[in-house]
Amino acid sequence: MATTLDLTLLYLFAAVIGVVVCRLFKLPPMLGYLVVGVVIGPNALALAKDSSGVEHLAEFGVVFLMFVIGLEFNLPKLKSMRSLVFGLGSSQVLLTMAATMLGYVGLAAVVGWTGEDSAHPNGLLGWGLNWQSSIALGGALAMSSTAIVVKMMAERLELDTEHGKRVLGILLFQDLAVVPLLVLIPTLSAGPADLTRALFFATLKATVLLGLLLAGGQKVMHWWLTLVARRKSEELFMLNLLLVTLGLAWLTEHFGLSLALGAFVAGMLVAETEYKHQVEADIRPFHDVLLGLFFITIGMKLDWHHVVDHWALVALLTTLPVLFKFALVASLARWFGAQAGVALRTGLYLAQAGEFGFVLLSLASEHGLIAPQAQSPLLASMVLSMLATPIIIMYSNRIVTRLSSTDWMMQSLAMTKIATKAINTDKHVLICGYGRSGQNLARLLEIEHIPYIALDLDPDRVQQAAAAGQNVVFGDATRLQSLMAAGLSRANAVVITWPSVPAALKILALVHEQAPHVPTVVRTIDDSGLDVLQTAGAAAVVPEAIEGSLMLASQALALVGVPMRRVLRLVREQRSARYGLLRDYFHGADDDSVDELELKRLQSVTLGADAACTGLSIGELQPMMEAVAVVSLRRAGGAVVAPDPAARVQAGDTLVLSGRPQDLARAEHTLLNG
Repeated sequence: MATTLDLTLLYLFAAVIGVVVCRLFKLPPMLGYLVVGVVIGPNALALAKDSSGVEHLAEFGVVFLMFVIGLEFNLPKLKSMRSLVFGLGSSQVLLTMAATMLGYVGLAAVVGWTGEDSAHPNGLLGWGLNWQSSIALGGALAMSSTAIVVKMMAERLELDTEHGKRVLGILLFQDLAVVPLLVLIPTLSAGPADLTRALFFATLKATVLLGLLLAGGQKVMHWWLTLVARRKSEELFMLNLLLVTLGLAWLTEHFGLSLALGAFVAGMLVAETEYKHQVEADIRPFHDVLLGLFFITIGMKLDWHHVVDHWALVALLTTLPVLFKFALVASLARWFGAQAGVALRTGLYLAQAGEFGFVLLSLASEHGLIAPQAQSPLLASMVLSMLATPIIIMYSNRIVTRLSSTDWMMQSLAMTKIATKAINTDKHVLICGYGRSGQNLARLLEIEHIPYIALDLDPDRVQQAAAAGQNVVFGDATRLQSLMAAGLSRANAVVITWPSVPAALKILALVHEQAPHVPTVVRTIDDSGLDVLQTAGAAAVVPEAIEGSLMLASQALALVGVPMRRVLRLVREQRSARYGLLRDYFHGADDDSVDELELKRLQSVTLGADAACTGLSIGELQPMMEAVAVVSLRRAGGAVVAPDPAARVQAGDTLVLSGRPQDLARAEHTLLNG
């Protein structure tokens, strides 16, 4: 008999394989977890015949998922998107549930019997369906995949587009709708006579408990986290974070509600403190690993034999909800004022099932609302719809063009507007992005009487700036049509002001292909993508962190009495070093993130009396250290000298080395031990 440790190791090994395969095919890891769950489950290889050994551990994945959702829940965000969240989003969820309920009623009327018919104890379609289970099923079908859709929109640079904002608004309401559904679904399992009473008491308990927690919980949470943070112990902070999250989950469960509801409240309370971002970074590993185990246990419940035997039913359950959600979301988006193309894209992006759908389906199954024989077809249809999502999004433009002739006309009209703005512009600067950096650049260009045209995707910003007489137009700079309409071939330079390396690489590829003679300047946050951008063809890359450090240094030098002429010369010399300063700096404990591990850094090595390299010259040491360079040499007496190849190092000297972490470690070992 397999022990809990055996099962845990099996799940972890399967999870690693699933994530690696998904990364190779550029699919979300969640799909990998579901597939490996099917493979190792009792209905396939039967490597894990029973998931009960780690199911309780996997439940914590849902707990931390709801905690992260609670962290994202804040009133300013909801207020700014209220029409999309509470208008468009609520309509989508409520109408999906209503349509599922009406579908049950209509099918029951056609067939002629319901789940309560004593002649048919298995209920409608032999699945034990009744109106309660149709509500639970409608809630599960109303969900869409936040993980897949947001990831793909970010990669396609569509988060700030018109359809992107509507998609995010609906997804946000779906996440919020999970909270009342977690309260509603368990009460639906009560008998018809007790349902009203159970629903009333569940709502009352949820209202009282949430009211008490939210009324005074924010101040208590802020006080407690501040008290813990002052101890300056990462272990203590993490332990308290887990204690708060699981403690509130335990509290809501003992009130007859759910673990996930308490975790959601914990996230909401932490979101109102200044520790939100630190907490989000700390909790992420627990969230990802445990949620992966949850999806593996879900996959184990899928019986592929049943799916194969009823493939037509699975295909129907996959196709109908996708088509229905697409039509519903597109119609609602159109009703709420979106153009035809925007509405169709919104519908295509949200037509699939979602991760919360699995959570709600699992909860409904636990309370007997979904029959065991119905789980496999429903799970399979949800997984298939999610697998199809990347393909649907990838070809969304072609699909929308086929379905809507007006979308092509609107795109042509947008290109015409851009071309009209740029038709008399020559030898201009093409600004991609008209945020703060783009607007500052435009002002300087106007002072020098240099023509420019700016492209931006924020309609409000474009409208206000254009009304003020600035040469800005609505357009997507990552699309070739927009760049060409803005006069790319006639431009003197292109400036990319978004601090996004993927966006910059996409624009650089288009510029290099269509107008290789036009130089491109790219703005970045730091220099982590400097080499990639320069290889892609950027004439200049301006990392904000470097410019900030140079301005900080110049102000400090001026304040301590260094002549301004010398300060300007020092800054000019550092800039002329092609921004090598930031990549070669001394790293601290907070710099050792995954992204920093491959970046060059500085490291000081002090030579003791028994150091193997004493007496050797720097020229003799350099070949021994391979990819590491000696930046400077500090003598034992305190003098700092240039790294002359002929200079010999002695005991007490300190060498400042530049290189990557692994190379520096080898070099230090060589210097000290030989």
